[in-house]
Amino acid sequence: MSAEYVKSSSRMLVLAVLSLGFVALTAPVANAQTEEADHPPTMIELPGAEHRSPMLEYIKKSWGTLTRSHSDLLKALVDPKVEHAEGEPWTLYVSAKEDPDAVLKDISRSLSADELNQIRVKRLPENPREHMADISPHGLLYLPHPYVVPGGRFNEMYGWDSYFIQVGLLQDDEIELAKNMIDNFVYQIEHYGTILNANRSYYLTRSQPPFLTAMILGVYEKTRDRAWLESTLPAIESYHEFWFSSPHLIENLGLSRYYGLGSGPAPEVIADEKDEAGRTHYDRIREYYRTTPVDQYDLSMYYDAATDRLTPLFYVGDRSMRESGFDPSNRFGPFNIDIIHFAPVCLNSLLYRMEMEAATIYGELGRETEAEAWTALAQRRAELVNRYLWDDDRGLYMDYDMLDEELSDYEFATTFYPLWVGIASKEQARRVAANLYLFEAPGGLLTSTSITGNQWDAPFGWAPLQMIAVQGLRRYGYHADADRLTAKFVGLVSKEFDEHGVIVEKYDLVQRESDVEAGIKYGYAANQIGFGWTNAVVLELLKGMKSR
Repeated sequence: MSAEYVKSSSRMLVLAVLSLGFVALTAPVANAQTEEADHPPTMIELPGAEHRSPMLEYIKKSWGTLTRSHSDLLKALVDPKVEHAEGEPWTLYVSAKEDPDAVLKDISRSLSADELNQIRVKRLPENPREHMADISPHGLLYLPHPYVVPGGRFNEMYGWDSYFIQVGLLQDDEIELAKNMIDNFVYQIEHYGTILNANRSYYLTRSQPPFLTAMILGVYEKTRDRAWLESTLPAIESYHEFWFSSPHLIENLGLSRYYGLGSGPAPEVIADEKDEAGRTHYDRIREYYRTTPVDQYDLSMYYDAATDRLTPLFYVGDRSMRESGFDPSNRFGPFNIDIIHFAPVCLNSLLYRMEMEAATIYGELGRETEAEAWTALAQRRAELVNRYLWDDDRGLYMDYDMLDEELSDYEFATTFYPLWVGIASKEQARRVAANLYLFEAPGGLLTSTSITGNQWDAPFGWAPLQMIAVQGLRRYGYHADADRLTAKFVGLVSKEFDEHGVIVEKYDLVQRESDVEAGIKYGYAANQIGFGWTNAVVLELLKGMKSR
């Protein structure tokens, strides 16, 4: 497979590339838009308010449908991603800091005797990340407050999903539920060591992209509860330390990386991500490694050809890729396995935002010395992002390869993160905006410019990246581009809602469809219904249009 990811002709349609099929794991996308002024991008009108009404009602009702609390604990315990013997009790794990009997007494107030008989409460060992082999069977991790799940196979509270979900909750004035989401994250930091990928036992070894301070400020703007705001400070400091210490800190750069802990295959992948032939995601990767040359990284680090086995380091990379939320793409080489050797644009932009927001929170509480220290951290990170992650030749923010000491050439929609958080200068923002045509498709913003068979690559698009790009463009005054992307994505979601009556996790932005299974070869192919962050992003994008 070639490592060359070049800009395709600006006059070719993406559909022409798709018609060739998935003949290789990576192929450049032929962009749907042109760079020349005499061929302006097609503008799609937003559906009218009356037409949108059923979709907005669906979103409003979905918060209740997707909420999990003690009263419906049995619904929350069900996990379609792992095997479970019929009739066996579901396991609810509590922190080693908790009294299992006290937790059982608490949940029993909301459940019948028959429901309680279907639940087994177990205490986690001290330092559970070091004793993962002793935690069996897999189970739900106890959280004290109600929360919203994404939907479909994702029946637990997720890390970065929850930020986007909370944005939607605040839009719909579900303030108490939005606050509960934060209180659960603070609880996770105190009892499970960090904000987790999600509250299942097999997620104890990894986090997800950090949005804690943004969530805190979102609720504080509604409540102005200073005592509650101050109560979040230890969690903010602890969670920042998680990303600013080994193994997440890249000491020689001063930037951070994703780095999942634990060892071996991810349990949810082994049990659930199988194709029609019964092959797991890992089986399909081994087949790819056996048959396809790899030159993006030293394959011997991750695959032992003599034994046809994936190495222990492969699984570190795989778990780190899942911590990033981009599971999978080819952004960090095939299947993102080389992610541990990169300083990513997305994570360091989010940490810059976290540091700036921490400064705001400390300043709001009158703690100016700490606020100045947080501001200094953020300014230092912004300097490093622009030093290491800005590609002046391309006019894009790219990820930095620590081994080769050079920027990646893989064009990915995370290039808009520095605009969203305010790191980019006006000139850098102008150049990124000028490259929008690389990613723009009939249904919105493509995740990448390469077709790979992975769900986080072209021709697919995901709601969070639409919101980040649109708001990043608006921050620097590119409202026409932001309006056009909004109309395209909301129009697609609305069209598919009209046809199927549901909102889903991801979309084919080229064909403007929610049927994505045929194009996804790696990871899980099925689209998920719900869907928390898509619901929220639709509301937020529409708000952005109204506020102009």
